[in-house]
Amino acid sequence: MASRDGVDITFNFIDVSPVKLPEDSSSVFSSDLSSICTGSANVFVGTTDGFVHTVSSTFRIVRSFKAHDTGSITHMRQINGTALLVTVAEDLLNEPVLKVWALDTEKKDGGPRCLSTVSVQNARRQFPISAFAAVDDLSQVAVGFANGSVTIIRGDLIHDRGARQRIVFESEEPITGLETQIGAVTTLYISTTNRILTLVIAGRGQGQPARVLEDTGCGLGCMTLDKEGGDILIAREEAIFTYGPRGRGASYAFEGPKTSIDAFRDYVALVCPPKAGTSKSDPLRKYTASPAEEIFGTTTFTLLDTDLKFIAHSESLVSPMKRIFMEWGDLFLLTTDGKVFRYREKTLQQKLEILYERNLYILAINLAQKIGIDPLQQNAIYRKYGDFLYQRGDYDTAMQQYLRAIDNTEPSQVIRKYLDTQRIHNLIEYLEELHDHGRATVDHTTLLLNCYAKLKDTSKLDSFIKAPGELKFDLETAIAMCRQGGYYEQAAYLATKHGENDMVVDILIEDSKKYAEAVEYIWRLDPEVAYHNLMKYARVLLTHCPERTSELFKVYYSGQYQPRTEEEQPLEPQEQTTSTVQSLAALLPLRYMNVDTGAQPSAEVPEPAANEDKVEDSPPDYDIPKPRTAFSAFVDHPKEFIDFLETLVQQPDLKKDAKVDLFTTLFEMYLDTAKGKKDAGERQEWETKAKKLIEGKDIPISTSNVLLLSDLSDFREGSTLVREQEGLRLDIFRSFTSAKDTQGAIKALRRYGPDEPQLYVDALTYFASSPKILEEAGDELDAVLQRINQDGLLSPLQVIQALSNNAVVRMGRVKKYLSDNIDRERKEITTNRRLITSYKSETETKQQELEHLTTQPVVFQSRRCQSCGGTLDLPTVHFLCKHSFHERCLNTLDEDAQCPVCAPTNATLRAIRQRQVESADQHDLFKGELSRSRDRFGVVSEFFGRGIMRPQSTME
Repeated sequence: MASRDGVDITFNFIDVSPVKLPEDSSSVFSSDLSSICTGSANVFVGTTDGFVHTVSSTFRIVRSFKAHDTGSITHMRQINGTALLVTVAEDLLNEPVLKVWALDTEKKDGGPRCLSTVSVQNARRQFPISAFAAVDDLSQVAVGFANGSVTIIRGDLIHDRGARQRIVFESEEPITGLETQIGAVTTLYISTTNRILTLVIAGRGQGQPARVLEDTGCGLGCMTLDKEGGDILIAREEAIFTYGPRGRGASYAFEGPKTSIDAFRDYVALVCPPKAGTSKSDPLRKYTASPAEEIFGTTTFTLLDTDLKFIAHSESLVSPMKRIFMEWGDLFLLTTDGKVFRYREKTLQQKLEILYERNLYILAINLAQKIGIDPLQQNAIYRKYGDFLYQRGDYDTAMQQYLRAIDNTEPSQVIRKYLDTQRIHNLIEYLEELHDHGRATVDHTTLLLNCYAKLKDTSKLDSFIKAPGELKFDLETAIAMCRQGGYYEQAAYLATKHGENDMVVDILIEDSKKYAEAVEYIWRLDPEVAYHNLMKYARVLLTHCPERTSELFKVYYSGQYQPRTEEEQPLEPQEQTTSTVQSLAALLPLRYMNVDTGAQPSAEVPEPAANEDKVEDSPPDYDIPKPRTAFSAFVDHPKEFIDFLETLVQQPDLKKDAKVDLFTTLFEMYLDTAKGKKDAGERQEWETKAKKLIEGKDIPISTSNVLLLSDLSDFREGSTLVREQEGLRLDIFRSFTSAKDTQGAIKALRRYGPDEPQLYVDALTYFASSPKILEEAGDELDAVLQRINQDGLLSPLQVIQALSNNAVVRMGRVKKYLSDNIDRERKEITTNRRLITSYKSETETKQQELEHLTTQPVVFQSRRCQSCGGTLDLPTVHFLCKHSFHERCLNTLDEDAQCPVCAPTNATLRAIRQRQVESADQHDLFKGELSRSRDRFGVVSEFFGRGIMRPQSTME
């Protein structure tokens, strides 16, 4: 026996063991056996005397019954899934008889019930049945004869409702095999010694003549149905062929004569007789050969895997094969001497071990895939194969096997091997696959990036980190390794893509030193993240990009921050001309990107128009931080700080505490800048700005802060201005006097003296404090004395006392003042005496009038009414004020009636008197009036005269 097409590898995948037959059944399997079939976990044996014996799995006969009275049972079929058994008995003198038995019902004698009996018709009775087939529901049974005819029996054989027979095929060639195939149509395959044909017996095409598939037939027993694959198997001397409804399919070369073919699991069971005893010209040799010829030579039994092209088992039979049957998962072979052998397939692991011993790993893989074992078990084969190839030095092919087994292989085992052999490319391939399968750890990512760095393979690094889909590695580790290796752009890309915006800014500033691009990137972030990064790197960015960073501060703290969607050209020159922001912009969230055209964001950001920023329509809502939080960032950047403060102070609706901080800090910066200027004009310019800041009413800077900052910066105008606004004119004047600034004191006196008379008193004391000051004051002393004299601020005696404290002012300087005061007081004395005389005369006149009114009658001479102007007639009312009225012209007339003409004046006088009485204890009013008047004795006299001031005894 030879082989072509590679079917030449033989293994021992089958365990063969003899079956020990019990004594009661050994005779059944001897020469009396004429047919055998299996089903329902039993073996059914038909004998030459018409009996059917049911054999269990222990090969004991559990049941026997007489099936046919005459003839030998040559064919049997157990219908799968049912308790039905079909038997066919024949002798050459009569027509064959077919019976259907119900094994699950019994007759009185204990045997099964026969459901139906049919005599099979044949054109010529002397020819035996050579083939038999039945469909599963027994609706059709096909019987083939050695004379070349095929009879189909149709009907309800189970319920014995009648059956019809018809010869559907006739030829001059003996029928060697029949098989049915059920699909869209039911097809009957017919094999003769010279042809293979198909005949549709049910469904579309039924009634048409048989169709020839091939003009080459097969011997008796060399046709079978592969139930798993659904194909028809034909065994010929040169090969094994498969057939379907459309014709011949695949073929498997296996040379040698064959007398039997069966399908057992994934194998094809072949019985090959010795060549010397085989006659190709006699297909019915089985029926005509003598026993001596059958046992002549050596018969070979082979189990062949036609898919994988290897022989699973092959042996030479001591005794020729008589029957082959399959049940209980095993294959059994019955020899002519009545012995039964069990063929049991070895376990997969046993088969794999056999293949491993012969280093047939590819076949082991194919075998595992064909069986369809668990992928993890297949991976174990790949791993073994990889180890084998690695030992042979075939590192590339070994890596391919390790990659296939990556799911259940410990990565360290493979990594260690390729680290030892310095196979970096293979190692990279394995590490990449680990990441694709999600099995990579932080160490694996670190090792992979180190490999990229060692090879300087930037393209692979880019492909690794920019791979689409979910993240397949530890993000922090990858970014850290890229930064350590100097791949800053890749690190920034990873951080941007996965939303690690803080890390992007870190990379741009700390690693790439691209400060302008960092500012632009911060400007693309949402407010909270932008603020965090701006404050973190404020000093660095202000140092390298002062203008742009200051602009960002102003926009953010003024509440107008909007994430940019277009690239802004850096204001400061950078070492590199390409923009990292441009390449990272596409990775930012879509809401920050330009959506005017509705297109998807691209990797390149369009260039913005000159001096134009495209932003979102409405700024995002965020909590504006307090201005003081930004102050520390502007250390050593006074120019940008002042610009920042000036922008914020112009914002409307500033909170009180923020306004105080801004104005106070800006005032301090103005003074500090002015103090640092050497040029007088520049210094004056900054001081003017500071002065304007504290001018007007309701300035937010506290007085104490203005005074403190002005004093620290030697800004006298600021101190003066704030004291003036606070009404602290005395403090302003005293600040000049304490500084011995006589000219400043004179200016303050002239400016504030009219509103603050006390300044003249203080000026008098200051001018008399030293000869130098007196000399600097000049004629201003005379002006002060004149004002004191005019306003009555001090009595002449008090002036003399004030000037005499330091013995600086001589009498000649105040001679005129004293003489003027003496003359004035003399005139006042004369005038007062004249007034006293006049008041006394007037008082006496009034007292006389009161006396006359109370004691003398009054004559009324008025002729007209004071109200209507008409002539008086009775009744008439006369008042002591000499006014007369008609009684009818008065609204009321009672005891309290008053003259309508004099009533308003009298009411006013009464109200004044009432006020005087009520304000008798208001000493503050008296003191105020006394301090404002030059004639204080006159004020006292007036108050006593008005009754406002009363003697102590009266008040009590």
